[in-house]
Amino acid sequence: MGDILSQNEIDNLLQQLSAGELDVREFAKESNEKKVRVHDFRRPSKFAKDHIRTLQIINENYARLLTNFLSGYLRTLVQVDVLTVQAMQYSEFTNSIANPAVLGIVDFNPLPGSIIMEINPSIAYSLIDRILGGRGMGVERVRGFTEIEIAILMRLISQMLGLMREPWENVTAIRPVLDRIETNPQFAQLMSPNEMVALITFTAKIGEMEGLLNLCIPHMTVEPIMAKLSTRLWFSLIERESTQESKQAISLKIEETKVPVKAILGKTSISVQDFLMLQQGDVLTLNTSVEDKVEIYVGEILKFYGKPGARNKRLAVKITDVIKEEEE
Repeated sequence: MGDILSQNEIDNLLQQLSAGELDVREFAKESNEKKVRVHDFRRPSKFAKDHIRTLQIINENYARLLTNFLSGYLRTLVQVDVLTVQAMQYSEFTNSIANPAVLGIVDFNPLPGSIIMEINPSIAYSLIDRILGGRGMGVERVRGFTEIEIAILMRLISQMLGLMREPWENVTAIRPVLDRIETNPQFAQLMSPNEMVALITFTAKIGEMEGLLNLCIPHMTVEPIMAKLSTRLWFSLIERESTQESKQAISLKIEETKVPVKAILGKTSISVQDFLMLQQGDVLTLNTSVEDKVEIYVGEILKFYGKPGARNKRLAVKITDVIKEEEE
């Protein structure tokens, strides 16, 4: 991401290519050469490879939740995938943002500071169009966002942030809250340009529209939990979920779950006229005899057979047989 171009630089390159001032073959030759990445030892990266891998695992789960949520919310096919996860300076991220942009400033409670959710304008226009009943098409010319469009995006982003709690629960309990939306990158200078951040880039495809979605997480925000951002701790926490204590907790919740139980003494059919003329003391003939077993349902599933009777002067049913799974 150190070679990310601004929107103006991209427009200039496209103009030079269309005018024939640049040759595409020159770029192909450069791509075959070995890449050299500049490393400044005075400003070492604060994110280790282990931290990056853990962030990738977390956000791959988040991408899966986003895919399911947006597909149902927009009632169309949506696919969100993690493209890259890398560490960089905050200035590199801000220089790559187009204007106008959709920058959601998010309070990453209870962690200090804020993170940024940046949505590519083409995806933002597609989301708005789909929510308002359209086919999810973007706009031909990039323009500013109206107050109504910003309000729609704020509501949608707030719901998207709610899905972030589950992927992070193995690291820490978070409560992300959308503070505001900025459309100008100059008003999103939340930290020093030299501050290290982790940038998670997603590819989002909504119908025929495709674009990028970025999460910018400053190092100072996740610094209190850096020790937990390791794959070793991640998998140890996952294994810990299947301990005896967790099994007992699940069993206790299941035991406290209330389910409807009903006993069917028998069935019969009568006409509407007979039903309207029913009086106290009338007798209905059922399709079962006194010797037949009573069917006992748990929910809508037949689980037991029993016999009707009385216990402590109250009507009751005594369970005589349990239906096993293979008999269902």
